[in-house]
Amino acid sequence: MADDLPPLEAEIRRLISVAGPMPISQYMAACLTHPQHGYYMTRDPLGAAGDFITAPEISQMFGELIGLWAAAVWRQMGAPENIHLIELGPGRGTMMMDALRAAQVIPAFRRAIVAHLVEVSPALQQMQRQTLGQIDVPAQWHSALHEVPDGPAIILANEFFDALPVHQAVKQNDGWHERVVVVDADGNLSLGLGSDPLPHFDPILREKVREASVDSIYEWRADSVALEIGRRARAGSAALVIDYGHIHSDVGDTVQAVGGHSFADPLLAPGLVDLTAHVDFQSVAQAVESMGVRVFGPVEQGTFLRRLGIETRAATLKTNAPPEKASEIDAAVDRLTGSGARKMGVLFKVMAAADPKLGTLPGFES
Repeated sequence: MADDLPPLEAEIRRLISVAGPMPISQYMAACLTHPQHGYYMTRDPLGAAGDFITAPEISQMFGELIGLWAAAVWRQMGAPENIHLIELGPGRGTMMMDALRAAQVIPAFRRAIVAHLVEVSPALQQMQRQTLGQIDVPAQWHSALHEVPDGPAIILANEFFDALPVHQAVKQNDGWHERVVVVDADGNLSLGLGSDPLPHFDPILREKVREASVDSIYEWRADSVALEIGRRARAGSAALVIDYGHIHSDVGDTVQAVGGHSFADPLLAPGLVDLTAHVDFQSVAQAVESMGVRVFGPVEQGTFLRRLGIETRAATLKTNAPPEKASEIDAAVDRLTGSGARKMGVLFKVMAAADPKLGTLPGFES
């Protein structure tokens, strides 16, 4: 049977046979970033031919507004002569390209930029190099944020946190048990529970989660990236996080798989579909704030983009556009700012963090 299995599934089954049940977080990490067979390591997942589409691929307006936001923040930072413009998980490089193009209207900001792209996927890194080859700005690539040199920085993370592996625990009468992947009696990958409750787990939970009913599922991520963002922001810098998720920590199973723009079973095709989970913005904010920075938001993406002027930008683009192009621009604005199925304006949230001395950041005015 093993000969018929996709390589990553065979490897996961082997690991389970050797080490026992595999925590969801380890399974998710293997599915996404296994060096040879991980989903992100081997393909371009974006666009109509891929499995999902992100805001920068919907319209140039998104990246342009983020670029102008960064320019305004740079001014609040005192307009340093050198600025690290860092993007975490840059996809095809589309947002960075659009942001840098928009930055041309502030020549001093554009001259100050060194772009840093934090990307683990060789396939996507190659696409980013091709995309940014059109833009005359120095760029460097890194596999993790901590590899980027220290110094004044603006960090951008659009749909980055949702792809970081989550742990899951399930409440039972004797405590919270970690959710794991096992091979069941029928020989299939399935979900199970660790045999013993997680030690000293209850005291670290918020009261709302502690009081959840039996069989409730709680998800959490490691704080390492959020803490590093906070450390850098505290040193006169700023960060912007855009993702889908919930404002307050709560229980619920949000792990999902997407393939071909449709939902899939997370256990059926390891490494062949995208795995994500909603972002717990309260937990991210708590980790970032612990480093001594000020957190803004989260606010809904629709609110944020309207405050940055997406409707004005759309009107400008439509001025000389043919009717069919004008309707595409209107549709893009609706998808980025609207509510309802397949629209991003409410589901996606925007949060920022900055050194307190910078004051209120654009888009977060009360």
